[in-house]
Amino acid sequence: MFPATAMYNPALKSFRALQVLLLSLCFACTPAEQELPKVMAVSVSVNGRRADNGSVGDIPADGASIEVEFTSEVNLEAGEGQVVFSGGEVRAAYGRDKSVVVFTPVSRLDDFRRYVFTLPAGEHFGVNLLEQASAVFSTQYDQSDKFERIPDDELLTLVQRQTFKYFWDYAHPVSGLARERLGSGETVTTGGSGFGIMCLPVGVERGFVTRAEAADRLRTIVQFLGGKAQRFHGVYSHWLNGTTGAVIPFSTNDNGADLVETAFLIEGLLAAAGYCDKPEEADIRSGIDEIWRAVEWDWFTRGGQNVLYWHWSPDKDWAMNMHVSGWNEALMVYWLALRSPTHPVSAEVFRSGWARGGGILNGRKFYDITLPAGSDYGGPMFFAHYSFMGLNPMGNGDEFVTSYWEQNVAHAKINHAYCAANPKKHAGYSAWCWGLTASDIPDGYAASSPTSDKGVIAPTAALASMPYTPTESMDALRTFYYVYGDRLWGEYGFYDAFSLDAAWFAKSCIAIDQGPIVVMIENYRTSLLWDCFAKYFSL
Repeated sequence: MFPATAMYNPALKSFRALQVLLLSLCFACTPAEQELPKVMAVSVSVNGRRADNGSVGDIPADGASIEVEFTSEVNLEAGEGQVVFSGGEVRAAYGRDKSVVVFTPVSRLDDFRRYVFTLPAGEHFGVNLLEQASAVFSTQYDQSDKFERIPDDELLTLVQRQTFKYFWDYAHPVSGLARERLGSGETVTTGGSGFGIMCLPVGVERGFVTRAEAADRLRTIVQFLGGKAQRFHGVYSHWLNGTTGAVIPFSTNDNGADLVETAFLIEGLLAAAGYCDKPEEADIRSGIDEIWRAVEWDWFTRGGQNVLYWHWSPDKDWAMNMHVSGWNEALMVYWLALRSPTHPVSAEVFRSGWARGGGILNGRKFYDITLPAGSDYGGPMFFAHYSFMGLNPMGNGDEFVTSYWEQNVAHAKINHAYCAANPKKHAGYSAWCWGLTASDIPDGYAASSPTSDKGVIAPTAALASMPYTPTESMDALRTFYYVYGDRLWGEYGFYDAFSLDAAWFAKSCIAIDQGPIVVMIENYRTSLLWDCFAKYFSL
């Protein structure tokens, strides 16, 4: 694919002409070939948008226009060329001059379909094209409602109920823990299970399951974690086998303790313990208390350093060598480590390790919103979710970030403002369709953010921000459900992510993305999990 631009660039065109001249000297040509001028494509665009950097999206199905600019004039009367277009026949006409050809489909294209246009190398329009020119684009999504409109309160409950099923119906049958993602079989996730555990009180309070059913599920989980599940200095691995409790390596060197994932698991367990205040649930509380007390947070200072380390392996030791440091998703690690009744760390570990002596602060403005801490534009939205599913950011802070609430609200508003501004012109981005965070993407998995924008929207980013941006998040929820729900909504709530640029909707659900939707919507509605987590520490 050639560099493409919607603007005419004489300098680029001159450079291309020189390039063609040099290539002409290098090519061994027959006399017949020498009779045709040799050209290259200066640009390829679709409806005036660049087509050299991935797929272009949101093109009207009845108004697609592919423009190719060549390094010199062509002659349409010499033949229509050998265009290959997945949408059928195209008409060719001159653009602003005879070096530009505009191709338009003869028939209306289908809605929300990916199309490929190619002009192969060879003879076209009285010239010899030295390299092929191509473009990939997708047509617009039908923006009409796919489901009947219901009151917002009912919609919130529907989303919570459907998403809750991931942790209830799809939980591992032996351990009760959350499977990593759809199709992960025996692989359960410790951090994602912590989020799933926090969904259980929501399920009871919303009437999805009975209190007795939730208590039995918690007993299964607590007994598995306290018995079968492998631990290292009280810390669990990122992944476990849901039947045997053995470690499933996350990577070659990450085959032992994961302090961050364990912190999310403990966060969920302590919130559940705060909820289980009935006499008949005393065994659940005591089992959780034993697991909590067994975590040797101080051991992960690696011999008394003023920082906590993320990983340790029984055969690779500290090979991962990752600090838990700076403003990210892992504040819960330090929050728990400072309050451990058995293995606490000192305040200096927090100051030097997590806060970097104040280096954690930001203070700059983005879209006229001041961001107190963290990287520019705030990073992926899960930074504002994972540690704050249990920890209420309202009224909490530290000597550096004095208000976690102000930090998270600013982060969410910046993320929303970026998608509304849509500087990269991604299809679908708007004030009503927003949210960049870690998720599946068309060719893998990535932590998306305003500074690493993959053109992919993940519903969890906006929905789990409901406490911080209730109006903007509710707008996004309506869009995800009513407009895109025919492809985005499934058995366990919303699928993980989608890209209108690539005409792609994930068919995956991931525990760490599903859990925050249920929990943070509930914290917005009733502060249930915030209250339960705080209650444990007040006992």
